[in-house]
Amino acid sequence: MAGIAAWGAYAPRLRLSRKAVTEANAWVAPNLKAKGKGERSMANWDEDALTMAVEAARDALGPDDDRSHIDSLYFASTTAPFADRLNAGIVSAALTLEKSIAASDVTGSQRCGLTALSQALAAGGTSLVAVGEHRKARAVSAQELDFGDGAAAFVVSDGAGAAELLGRGSVTDDFVDHFRGDDGGFDYYWEERWIRDEGIVKLVPPAIRKALETAGLNAADVDHFCFPSTFAGMAATLAKSVGIKPEAVRDNLAAVMGEAGCAHGPIMLAHALEDAKAGEIILVAQFGQGAEALVFRATGVGRRPARGVTGSLADRQEETNYLKFLTFNGLVEWDKGMRAEKDNKTALTTLYRNEDMILGLVGGRCRETGVVQFPRTRISVAPNNPAVDTQEPYRFAERRASVLSYSADYLTFSMAPPNHYGMIVFEGGGRIMMDITDVAPGDVETGLPVRMVFRIKEVDEKRGFVRYFWKATPDRAAIASQTAQAAE
Repeated sequence: MAGIAAWGAYAPRLRLSRKAVTEANAWVAPNLKAKGKGERSMANWDEDALTMAVEAARDALGPDDDRSHIDSLYFASTTAPFADRLNAGIVSAALTLEKSIAASDVTGSQRCGLTALSQALAAGGTSLVAVGEHRKARAVSAQELDFGDGAAAFVVSDGAGAAELLGRGSVTDDFVDHFRGDDGGFDYYWEERWIRDEGIVKLVPPAIRKALETAGLNAADVDHFCFPSTFAGMAATLAKSVGIKPEAVRDNLAAVMGEAGCAHGPIMLAHALEDAKAGEIILVAQFGQGAEALVFRATGVGRRPARGVTGSLADRQEETNYLKFLTFNGLVEWDKGMRAEKDNKTALTTLYRNEDMILGLVGGRCRETGVVQFPRTRISVAPNNPAVDTQEPYRFAERRASVLSYSADYLTFSMAPPNHYGMIVFEGGGRIMMDITDVAPGDVETGLPVRMVFRIKEVDEKRGFVRYFWKATPDRAAIASQTAQAAE
């Protein structure tokens, strides 16, 4: 028996208004006006597939520092930042997983998220599956409006957990509905009717039927059917073709998020787990050079995420600046000014020697005095007791924190000016000078509760290297709680 013990999800806070996009492009593409409803999730400039997967994984794992129970890690994405570097290794370091775990990248198809989940379920043991996607689309394209950014994560165990795996089915066929070359550019799409009628309609049902057959179930037994597609009514068409009742078809979140590529099937599964009652059957399928389908039975037990899909979607900020979206996605070449003219070469030796500090935000705690510090050094900063070699690793990423002092700086270069940064103090001790992200002028003040998020620090465009670190962002759940308590 294998199943999903816990799950999590992440959607960027920014939500691009589709109306703003269609109005900006009406002069050249009036035909897109019909797509100008709702909004799509929009990654901030310092977010990518990997950082979003880390946030979803943190949601699934919870705030517990002990993650030694994770035996293996699967990171799935078709937009991973590195073509030749173990992206899962970066995820593992950010989550401070054990060095002894097995880690792998799964990619190459829009169904790779479900493929990774299927592989983890078949492997046995306790695994973490993290799926993130941040696809670029050409300006003034339908994909620009249809796509969305996001991530999901699952902790898979040998027990039934929150959802017991009942069956799986897959079809592999090199049906090319779209492709992207190794230049890392944009997807090239074929004609929609061909994709729909020859691809999805013919390749997905066999995978669904196989999954139901191995589960010993009929299509009518399905209570939640998850199938992502940018084609309106596609999930309902598939449900009818295999005998799934119409009311089982779940909302694909197109109006509030868009389609998050290989992460969208897992996101819809995570959303279904939030709603499913004990005993209900969940079927999730996704198309991509064939199809993948998984069938689960919800148990009504297991740890629920702090945010999940519902919480992530609720934490939103409307963005109507289409030019900002283009800039964040590298679709506009702009003059960054002289202050941006610096070499961002990363010292790989320093990165390796300080990996837990840089990627895991691990500082030190003196065993003799209990004084906490960042960075960890051989000599303790404890007043009147500069003990040597007494520090043990101390994780900051899940600690509560607040702003001690801050600056909103228009003079230094920033992708989203002003550049917010400040001194962050942590409960239990320790303080770090950090960037503050996902804020606008006026959002930051002394005493503001913040939480840590894993983000892009800088990009070495010359060599194609992405450097990651942690940043502070307003802890809006804590702020809302404080506001409610003050009102009482």
